This record gives sequence, C-alpha cells and structure tokens, in this order.
Amino acid sequence: MPDLLIELFSEEIPARMQGKAAADLKRLVTEGLVDAGLTYASAGAFSTPRRLALSVEGLLSESPAVREERKGPKVGAPEKAIEGFLRSSGLTMEQLEIRDDKKGQVYFASIEKPGRAAEVIIAEVLEGVIRNFPWPKSMRWGAGALRWVRPLHSILCILSDEEGSRVVPFELDGITAGATTEGHRFMAPGVFSVTSFEDYTTKLKRAHVVLDATERAEHIWADATNMAFAQGLEVVDDKGLLTEVAGLVEWPVVLMGDIAEDFLSLPPEVLQTSMKEHQKFFSVKNPKTGRIEKFITVANRETKDQGKTILAGNQKVLFARLSDAKFFWENDLRIARSDMSQWVQALDNVTFHNKLGTQGERISRIAALAREIAPLVGADADLAEQAARVAKADLSSEMVYEFPELQGLMGRYYAENAGLPQEVANACEQHYSPLGPSDDVPTEAVSVAVALADKLDTLTGFWAIDEKPTGSKDPFALRRAALGVIRLVLENGVRAPLAEVFAKGYPGADAADLLAFFHDRLKVYLRDQGIRHDVIDACLAMDGNDDLALLVARARALQDVLATDDGENLIQGFKRANNILTQAEEKDGVEYSFGADVKFAEGAEEKALFAALDRAEGAISPAIEAEDFAAAMAAMAALREPIDAYFEAVQVNAESEIIRRNRLNLLHRIRATCGQVADLTRIDG
Repeated sequence: MPDLLIELFSEEIPARMQGKAAADLKRLVTEGLVDAGLTYASAGAFSTPRRLALSVEGLLSESPAVREERKGPKVGAPEKAIEGFLRSSGLTMEQLEIRDDKKGQVYFASIEKPGRAAEVIIAEVLEGVIRNFPWPKSMRWGAGALRWVRPLHSILCILSDEEGSRVVPFELDGITAGATTEGHRFMAPGVFSVTSFEDYTTKLKRAHVVLDATERAEHIWADATNMAFAQGLEVVDDKGLLTEVAGLVEWPVVLMGDIAEDFLSLPPEVLQTSMKEHQKFFSVKNPKTGRIEKFITVANRETKDQGKTILAGNQKVLFARLSDAKFFWENDLRIARSDMSQWVQALDNVTFHNKLGTQGERISRIAALAREIAPLVGADADLAEQAARVAKADLSSEMVYEFPELQGLMGRYYAENAGLPQEVANACEQHYSPLGPSDDVPTEAVSVAVALADKLDTLTGFWAIDEKPTGSKDPFALRRAALGVIRLVLENGVRAPLAEVFAKGYPGADAADLLAFFHDRLKVYLRDQGIRHDVIDACLAMDGNDDLALLVARARALQDVLATDDGENLIQGFKRANNILTQAEEKDGVEYSFGADVKFAEGAEEKALFAALDRAEGAISPAIEAEDFAAAMAAMAALREPIDAYFEAVQVNAESEIIRRNRLNLLHRIRATCGQVADLTRIDG
C-alpha cells in the first residue's frame, strides 16, 4: 500500500488561517479519496507560513471493482423509457436481464465498474479541493482563473512504496505537480526533490524549515522560558500569541530584548497589549514586582551577529510605539486627576443604538438601575450609582481609543488616580464581567450591582425594540449577557425576582418573553453542570421561577433525590398514582380533590399511607416555606415505601363506589403532596 504526500507551496499564508486550512485540506482530500473507494490507514496535516502539507499512509493502490444492479422499467414499457434506461446504464438491450417483480417482469441492468488507479483518483480529488478550497479570503493573480489565499507556486504530489516513489500526474492552471519543494526563503533558498514523507521532513529541517506548527510553538516556548528563567524572570503566558507567532516563522529563533527605562512605569497591561498587538512580542515580567521589564521576539532566521541587528531594529520600533502609549497614559492621567466628568459628558455625543439613544443616556439608565439593584446584592446604593456613572468613562480616553481591549481595566487605573473609592474603581474594571463561561464573576457587592445593571439594561432595551437573537444570529451578544446575569445571580447567591427587576429596566420590554429567554439560557447552563433536562423542566413549572437562585436550589435538591433508589422508585409510584387518577378523572368527568377520609381505609397498607402522607405534608410545607429543599425532598422520598406497599395490597378501582372515590381522593393527595416540591409529571421514566 503506497503513502501519499501532498504539498501546496505558496506565498505567506496569514497565521490565523493556517490551522483551519491544514484541517480543511486533510478533511476534503481524505473524504474525496474514501468516497472514490480509496481507504487509508492514517493521515496528518501540517502548515507553515509558506506551505500546506498532507501525509496519507496505507492508501489503496487502486479502488475496488464495483458491481451495481439497477432496476429499470417494466417489460413492455414505452420505448423512450427503455432507451433512457439504456443510456443511463451504458448497456445494450442484449445485456439487460428480465426478472420477475411484484408488478410483473422488469428489466435489470448489472453494471460492472472496474477499479481505478490511485493516481487518477488523487488527481481528480486534488483538483476539486484546490479549486474549491474554503479560504475566508482568496485572491486571483496573473491570467489564470485559480484562486488561492496567496499566489500558489508549486504542487508536490507523490506516491511512495517499497519500490520507490512516483509523481501523480497532475496539472492545474499552468502548475504541474512534481516531487520538488523549497526550503527556507533566506537560509536555504533553492529547489530539492523528495521521495517520501520521512525524506520530506528530514530535508525540510536541513533546509531550516520546521514543518509541524506544534513543534515550532514548543520550541519557541522552551527557548523563551529558559531565557527568562536565566535572568530570574517569567514569560507572560499567552497561548493565542504563541500559536500566531508559530505561524509567522518556519525556523524560529528566539531573542530577548530590553525595554527602555522610560516605559517601565507604564501599567503592565499597557506594555503587554502594545507589544502584542503592534509587534507580536511576548512580555517578560519580574515575578516579584509584576512589572514588565523585557520582551521576547521570534525571528525567522539565524544571523551572524546572533540577532543583535534584529533586536536593535525591534527596540527602535518598540521605543516609538511605547512613546505613543506613554503619551496617552500621561495625558489620560492628567484628565482623570482633574475631572473625569468630561469623559462622561463626551459620551452624550456617542450613539449606543439609534433606537436606544446615546451612551450618555444609557449610563444614566444603568446608574438608576444599579441604585435599585444595590439593596438586593448588599451594596451601598450611593456607591453603586457613583460607580455606574464613571464605569464607562474610559471609553473616551485616548488609551482605550488606541487599545479597545483595555476598556474597564484602564477605567480602574483612572478611577484610582482620581481618588475615587476603591469599590468604585474595581467596579469600573469588573462590570463587563463575566464575558464568557470561563471568565471570573465579580464578587464585590458594588461591582455585582453595576454588572447586573449594565447587562439588564442591554437586555430589556433590545427586548423593548424587538431586536432579539434569532437562530444562530446574535449581533448584540444578548445570549452572552443573559448568561452573565445568570452567573452573577447564582454565584453570588443573589435573591431577586427577575420579573420585578425587568420592570425597573428599559420600559416596554416583554417581561414574560424575556424571562422565557432566560430560562432557555439557564437550561443550557445547568445541563453543562450535569443537571438533567427533565429536572430543570420540573422545577421551571413551579411558582417563583423568576428567582433563579431558588429555582436552582430546588433543581439540585431534586436531582440529588432522584439519584437515590428511594427517589427513583418514588417517581414510578407517583406516576402510577397520577396515571390512574388522570384516567379516572377523564372517565368520570370530575376532579378527585375532595379529601380522602381515613375512616374508609380498609387495610394496614392503606392506613399506613394516610399516616405517611400526614407526616410528609407536615414536613414538606414548612421546609419549602423555609426554602430547605433538601429536607422537603427527603420528606417526599420517605413516601416511597408506603406508596409501593399500598399499590401491592390495594385495588384502587374497588367495587364499592364510596371506597373507590376515597382511594382516588387519596391518589390526589399523593399528587398534591409531591407536587409541592416539583412538577414530577415532567420527570422522564
């Protein structure tokens, strides 16, 4: 079985596209081969800035022959129908078979499809893949019609086995497939031939090209951390930047440079962001002070002076970039220390949404809502309102204009320098959180109040103007905002009926519809935490389902009970009681809720169930009132044995109508008692 090697060699592929492009190449080629009958043992895709490569091992040398039977028209069918069948099958009338069918005699065609050589199939598949490759952006160059992310220079396509290697005959818009590739653009220019994947990777490394992106990233990180450790420093972890830088070089050479003393007083986040965004540098910090003191850059070549010239050029550009950052920082600090209100006033001229007014108007709404929410989260109302009024002031600062990703963080720095209370400064940074499922949730009361107010104003506002998420579209990130509210409420134990809070937000929002949206988000959140969907539905059906903390406490307690034998068996007994009762009520046209009388109980099991229900009702009601759902669920689970015993010993539909009705009323009592805890009819099983 031969092995297949493909390389598509081009000008530099943007780093952000390389990983997906390699995966797409593997998927599209292997799917095409399998669809054509060529199975394989394994496949691996690779990428560098100038090449996509695919290695497929254990490929069939040809596709298997296939025999296909195709049913045709009935004997005696119109001539045109028979002619069409002959054309589609490629056979003559003499080659058709006549077989008996349910509808009479029918023509059948047996079509033999011989196997095809792997070379033929590979050429067909590869041409289709290249012509229809799913690049996010592509370009056309020269006179050809081919589109690729950057000009495509050559195609390497070979099959290799024990007998040697051979080129797959293939030509595409003037590019003929061969067995050659090129090494590093500067350190090993020139063409060389390869005979297998192993030969390919070995010769590439000799030509100063590391094919595997993971290997390049590991090399960069190892050299960077070792350099920093040697000087008692640490490299700031940034997996996204590491992946990007590994996609910028074919032969990574790690260099460490100094940051001029003039800039060491800048906030570490400013240094880190400026170096990352503008020059793709890693930040190196002093672990004792947290100060960024050096940087790591990754060159794409070795030099005779050990990178001194490269570092000198980088430091020169870095000095100019950080000079701008220092100017922004110092100018912003001057404004913050004198009067931050001018930043807030500037937001009166910034439109938030054409139907929801300006950022200034939104800030006023958030401040009023934060004041209302403050008592619910244990925050000082005055501090919550003050924090809400300055939380977005940094949007007008020069630093955030240059680096929008620093919004909030710079607000904290500016608020601290303005002498505002620390709770207010912290809220400036934290009120955007949580931004995602892995983001930390604010815990300080003032920050929680402002974060909730910010997100709830967004949600009620967009609901009021009927701009809701539809399908996969959510341009205003409303699902994320709702999940943020859910996490803020649950992780801080906030007790607040959302329907009342919605009423304090943007006027005109459909509170019931918005609550349903929250319930959908809550289901996703709780399912991710292992809570069953039917348990969630059973608790959502209860009153007070707009108090998320109460709702989740009920759901967790119910899930815990259902995980026990008593709980699981109780559900079966409850459903049996409910089914019998429901059928009887439909048949009799009455609701059996008149109250069962123990004096009509005939056996020990029936009397025991009356006593058990008395005990359960006496325990469940006060436990629910005290919001002790664990105790309420335990009292409900204790009904398991008496209910089981009752159904084993008692026939509900007794001959005596009086006894029958009393027993149906007793079943209603079971349903009502258990129904205080959750709607158990929604539980599966």
